[in-house]
Formats: sequence, structure tokens, C-alpha cells
Amino acid sequence: MSSVAVLTQESFAEHRSGLTQQQVKGEETQLGSCDVQARFLAVSQARMAFAIPRLVACQTLAFHQQEHIGGAAQCSARRRQALDLHRALANITEVEVSIPSKLHNSLIGAKGRFIRSIMEECGGVHIHFPTEGSGSDTVTIRGPAQDVEKAKKQLLHLAEEKQTKSYTVDLRAKPEYHKFLIGKGGGNIRKVRDNTGARIIFPTSEDKDQELITIMGTEEAVKEAQKELEALIKNLDNVVEDSMVVDPKHHRHFVIRRGQVLREIADEYGGVMVSFPRSGTQSDKVTLKGAKDCVEAAKKRIQEIIEDLEAQVTIECTIPQKFHRSIMGPKGSRIQQITRDYGVQIKFPDREENPAPVAEAVVQENGEEGGEGKDVKDADPSSPKKCDIIIISGRREKCEAAKEALQALVPVTIEVEVPFDLHRYIIGQKGSGIRKMMDEFEVNIQVPAPELQSDIITITGLAANLDRAKAGLMERVKELQAEQEDRALRSFKLTVTVDPKYHPKIIGRKGAVITQIRTEHEVNIQFPDKDDESQAQDQITITGYEKNAEAARDAIMKIVGELEQMVSEDVTLDHRVHARIIGARGKAIRKIMDEFKVDIRFPQSGAPDPNCVTVTGLPENVEEAIDHILNLEEEYLADVVDNEAMQVYMKPSSHEESKAPSKGFVVRDAPWATVNNEKAPDMSSSEDFPSFGAQVAPKTLPWGPKR
Repeated sequence: MSSVAVLTQESFAEHRSGLTQQQVKGEETQLGSCDVQARFLAVSQARMAFAIPRLVACQTLAFHQQEHIGGAAQCSARRRQALDLHRALANITEVEVSIPSKLHNSLIGAKGRFIRSIMEECGGVHIHFPTEGSGSDTVTIRGPAQDVEKAKKQLLHLAEEKQTKSYTVDLRAKPEYHKFLIGKGGGNIRKVRDNTGARIIFPTSEDKDQELITIMGTEEAVKEAQKELEALIKNLDNVVEDSMVVDPKHHRHFVIRRGQVLREIADEYGGVMVSFPRSGTQSDKVTLKGAKDCVEAAKKRIQEIIEDLEAQVTIECTIPQKFHRSIMGPKGSRIQQITRDYGVQIKFPDREENPAPVAEAVVQENGEEGGEGKDVKDADPSSPKKCDIIIISGRREKCEAAKEALQALVPVTIEVEVPFDLHRYIIGQKGSGIRKMMDEFEVNIQVPAPELQSDIITITGLAANLDRAKAGLMERVKELQAEQEDRALRSFKLTVTVDPKYHPKIIGRKGAVITQIRTEHEVNIQFPDKDDESQAQDQITITGYEKNAEAARDAIMKIVGELEQMVSEDVTLDHRVHARIIGARGKAIRKIMDEFKVDIRFPQSGAPDPNCVTVTGLPENVEEAIDHILNLEEEYLADVVDNEAMQVYMKPSSHEESKAPSKGFVVRDAPWATVNNEKAPDMSSSEDFPSFGAQVAPKTLPWGPKR
């Protein structure tokens, strides 16, 4: 059984702190005899996880905290996971920064505190320092491009400070003060940094010492920042107790949901303790205990909440129930966003499963209309239904803004007129075209059924998206109409009358000539079918743009004109030299035809005149070609005559030709042969091969048969 390395929380923290490869290697779990590739991928996967977004890194860490034992199946799984991480890293950039190696330890800090603060501040980028003692100055930063650039600037600035004049001071403050010192959105600490130019590093949740705050920079900047922070910490240490008056009707807002509002105030304002009187008492006194500045800030925040509660109003927003699900969005995301943006509370009505009919039969009792019947009769049909009313609570101006935001989420339907013959092109293959538009513009597009043959397409969606969707649809219609017009222009047909005897020349060898005309003029050229007697055999059809079709026609007529000027002459060539003139696979004759621009036809086997060769082309070319092949004939005939003379010389004599055919292998004058019998002896016959004694047994050897 073999094991794979386990990545623990400790090794995670040490890797993030910039430890060298040797140190990391020393902390890894001892590996067994698992496949080398699996071990490498397991460790590589753990290291690469730090360079991808925090969510993936956390998931990878949780996965690796379990020990996996097994063979090839587990190793294969590790390999697949490593490859998935490689794909996730496709959008990660990597830059190298040159920093003197003597500064590396000071930049990393004790247990990697300094370098970890830069990585956390810059979106969790990975900063890798070279192995200690290697002498390399190259520091690698890997992560998203924007975060990498930010980390590079901070690292170079910190290195410059270290190189010029570095000064470090440690402060201690209670962990509950840290959030107040940092401020909302880092406003307080950013102000101190801007004023002094020093770098202030707070401990992370992984640090053992949660009270340690480190200040880095020049001595002057560090001392100034230290002074400001010590003043803030001193004020926070000065615990005071104060009280304020809060109307009892507002107490419930602060203590409901297990005191969530009070917990948020304590977290934001340095752990200040806020005590409300017990329920049932009519006291309006609220006690606050904590640092003086925190208490004052908490009192101010509570007063703001009370003002919001006192100014709170409730308004109704009427939206048909059928749109409520669309307004809420996936898992209520749209409503949650509106409540956060406008600081209001929104309550939707209960869903009405079986809506009552608009008009009910009036129930009569004792000849009179019942009470319920009167209510139905007197009810205003235009009044909104209870299931359509959404309640919004908060400040009036915020409620009105939230109401407008809700109404903007109500889907609206518009109609767009699109020619029916374009609908199938808008839908696209298997609906791909219309799905793409709906995803792009976040709307629903409804195309009428083909049997209706309607030109109206409906678009449903948010009002803000409808204009874009309509514009996109009309743009697509313009493209399709332009394509239709283009197809109509490309459908222009032209017919050319050409004698069928010229068709092979126009087509060319393996269609080379006609293919060139089609490609050059971007047209389609159709020749008549020889087997179809209903077609005119002298008609060639050209299809394409009118201008291109006319140009192709001119090209064809030019070839026809040249063919009409050509002449054909017969020349007598001794059939014994035809094979030499044609050459292997017609190579020699093709070379002659290309050189003199003529066509040369040799007679078929069984022709009346086997010596007649036809040469076709322009008159001057034909004459030159005939002279050339006649010269070849004269040259080749001399060779033919010489060969024939040699064959006559090598022919056997006449008496050898008249000799009787051989009877095969015959043994003559053998002892057994007689005058009348030349038959070979029969080996199986005892008469022809008599026995000369008993058969002798084979001699055996003491160590087995002789080989």
C-alpha cells in the first residue's frame, strides 16, 4: 500500500510565507512507493492552488486535508486534477522582478508576515523567492495581471525602502481594536499611511500573535505613524461608560435576530458593548461601554438607525403576481440587491394558488342578497388584488426609489414586424440563432408558429433591455435582407451556345480549364448532360453575378474563337515508333503538345490506317509540331531497323526449329532398358529391385542416438 503527500494547514501557511523549496520539502509527509508521476503531480497541484482565486485554493486545501491511499486509480485521479488546475491557470500571468538576494529575508519577514500581507492585499497573488543560498535575485510573481502589477509596485517600493533606510517597529493592540483602527473600507489606516508614508501590517487569522501590529518604512515615517496609532490605541484603552435615550418602540429592531444589529455595531466600533433594557420594562435608557471614541461612534450610528426608523414609511407597489418570480430573480438575488442599495425592506404577498373568479354567483337568502354577495357586487373591479401588492418599508425617498427599481424589473412585451420568410434564418440551426440573441440581450423572443405565417415577433424582458434587443433583431433582419439581395444577384443566369465538339477543350484536362474560369470569375458553369436527350447539347449555363457571368462568357468565347481558328492535319508516322514518341505514360507526347500548343491524336488499335496521326492547333503551330515529330520518326526508325537486324541475327537455325519436341528426362542405355521398353524401373517392384538379405537393425549407442 502506498500513500500520497498530505497538504496540511501548517504547510499551507508556510508555503504562503515564502519558504524555500528545501524547507517545504522537509515539511512534506514521507512518500511511499507510489508512481513518481503521481507524487510529482500531487505536490505540484498543491503548490499551483495558491495562484488561482481564493475559492479554488480553499477547495483544493480542503480536498488535500484527507489522506488518500491506493494505486493507479488514485494516481490517475491526481493527474486529472492537476490538469484541471493547469487549465484554470490559463488566464494567470507571471512576471519576474530583480531584487538583491540580501534583501529577501527581510522582505519575507518573520514567518512570512511581510510578504503574506502583500499577497493578501493584492488579491492573493503568489510571490516566490529563489532558494536560499542560490545567489539569484529573481523573484517571481504569479496571478491575475492587475493584481500582479499592484504587487510588483509594492514589492519594489518595499525593497527600495529596505535598501535605502529601513526601520521597523512593533505595536500591540487588542484584536477587537483592529477593525476600528483599520476603519470602514480601510479608511482610517489608509489615512495614516498617506500622512506618514509608512507601511502598517496587521496580523491575519493564521498568525499566532493576534495583537502584533508591524510598522515599516523610514525611521521618521515609522515614528510618526507609531505616534498616531499609539494615540488611537490609548483612546481605545480608555474605557468609558455612557448612556443614551432610545424610545422603547425601537428596541425590538436592535435585539431581534439574536441581536444581529448590536453585533454589527460591536464589530465595527472596536467591540463596544451596547445594553438595552429587558423586555417588559418601560425604560428608554441604553448603556454603552467601551473605548471613548468607539462609544461616541456607536452612539452616532444608533442615532442614525433611530432616525431611519422614525422616518420609516410603508408604501404599496402594485405589480401583477405573474411577474413576481421574474422580479425576484434567481434565489431572490434582484430583491436582495434592491434592499441593499436603498436600505429598505420589501415584502411580497402570499402566492394565490387558485384565484377566485372575477364574478361570483350572488347567494340569496330568504329572497335577499347575502352579505358576501353584496361585497362582491360593490367591489371595484379596477381595484388591485391583494396578491399583487408588494409592501416596501423605509425612508420615503428610499421607498420611492426602490418602487421605481421594482417597476423597472417588470417584464415588458413589444412587437416587432419581421418578414415571415426570414423567421427560419433568425431562429437558426436547432434554434442556435435565437438562443444567442436571448442570451446576449437577456430577453425572451417568441417567433410565431409557421402555420400562422405571421410577421409579428414578440420580445419580452426588462424595459432597459428591450431597446437593445429590438435594435439587435432589426440589425439581424438587415443582414438577412442583404444576404437575400446578394443571393438574388448571384442567381443571374446566362446561356452560351457552343458546338459540343469544343466542350472537352473548354473543360480541359481533368477540368483544369473550366475550374480556372469558375474560380477566377466566381461563377458556376454547367455543361449539358450527354445522356439527357431533352437538353440542348450546345447550351452552356453560367450562374453568378451578372458582371462575373458576362466575364466568364467572354472567357469561354475566347477559347471557342481560338478553337475555331485551329486546323487539323494528318501525318503518316510509322506505327513502330509510336510508342517511343508517346513515351512512358504519355510523358513525352504531353511535353511536345505543351511545347507547340497543339493536340496530337494517335490511332486506336484496329484502326484502318495504323500510321495516321492527327495534329490539331493553330496553322503555324501544327507545321512546327509535324516537323518535330517527323524528325523524331527518322531518328527512332534507325534504331528500329538496327533492332530488327539484331533479332534476325540472334534467331535459331531452321533445323533446330523443326526438331521434335523433347520427351522429358530419359535415361539411355541403362542395364534394365530393353529394345522395346524405355520405361524407368519401378522402385516398389521386388523384381526390379530384389532383396539381398535380412534388414539390419540400427546400432544403438550407450548415451542415446547419435546426432
